[in-house]
Amino acid sequence: MFKDIAIDELLKCENDDFVYVDVRSPSEYKEMTIPGSFNIPVFNDEERAEVGTLYKQVSKEAATDRGLELFSAKLPVFIKQFNELPGKKVVYCWRGGMRSKAAATFLDLMGVETYRIKGGIRTYRHWVMKQLESIEMKSKAYVLNGGTGTGKTEILHRLNKEGFPILDIEGLANHRGSVFGALGLTPHNQKTFDSLLVNEVKRLEHQPFVMFEAESKRVGKIQLPPFLLNKKEQSTHIFIELPIKERVAHIMEEYKLHEHHEEFTQAFSQIKRRIHSPVANQIEEELKSRNYETILELLLEYYYDPRYIHTAEKYGEDQKIILRVNSIDEAVEEVKGIVTGERGLVLNK
Repeated sequence: MFKDIAIDELLKCENDDFVYVDVRSPSEYKEMTIPGSFNIPVFNDEERAEVGTLYKQVSKEAATDRGLELFSAKLPVFIKQFNELPGKKVVYCWRGGMRSKAAATFLDLMGVETYRIKGGIRTYRHWVMKQLESIEMKSKAYVLNGGTGTGKTEILHRLNKEGFPILDIEGLANHRGSVFGALGLTPHNQKTFDSLLVNEVKRLEHQPFVMFEAESKRVGKIQLPPFLLNKKEQSTHIFIELPIKERVAHIMEEYKLHEHHEEFTQAFSQIKRRIHSPVANQIEEELKSRNYETILELLLEYYYDPRYIHTAEKYGEDQKIILRVNSIDEAVEEVKGIVTGERGLVLNK
């Protein structure tokens, strides 16, 4: 017989060979799931809608009969997909109801070791919310700061490849943070971000230090939790200063503006009124010719850099390290020197 297991008990089993399987429909899985889960749905979106309609308009019995009819037809493929996954299977639906019970029952009958999460993914969401309220980042933190285009995210990614502990906030949000941050991306929703964030913070909790990028209260539509914002304010900030030509080149490479002209134009319309009219009008003219390098220089000089200067002034001299570098390669080496103690705070200005 399959075993029901509470989410708290399950998440304590770090060394067990558990594989999480979300048996909800693809659209539910896309909205939120437990990080690392596979999606093997009992019903697809259309089938779920059909069963739900029967439940509301006819009866519970009619919905159950139709659900079993739909599910039994796909059982061979369903079981095969589970058998292709290694380890002990942990299944869940929204509330720990019919879908996960049916999946766990048939898997057990086929000899597949199976667990079912009590209360479904709803209990996991409650657990995430409690973590966001109570979690602490006790490790020392270094916050990469600096103007737009200084390569902060790329620096983090390069350091991560070398084994340095980083928290990639923009990666968890799938958004680059600015009004242009969604170009070419599909941002995550708040629930997905919260789950991924808690997962990453837990993973990093025993590291001697962690690095992350300075963000405002929001990354796109994602709202950052108080514990992360508080940690940012209390930590050492490494300010990256890079020549404007290098910054423009980096933005061009990262954002691929030629591929996202309409999105870029639409995003600019959202901030146009915040830019001095002659400059805004010049940017609009340059957009017609797609002169992105000129546009970026204007945006950096008249929109982004004044905001960066204002932010930098918030931090005291004993809290910030200023790195004036000529390339992202140079910045990576300098940051490595700081966090490994080779340079320390001697770079304070």
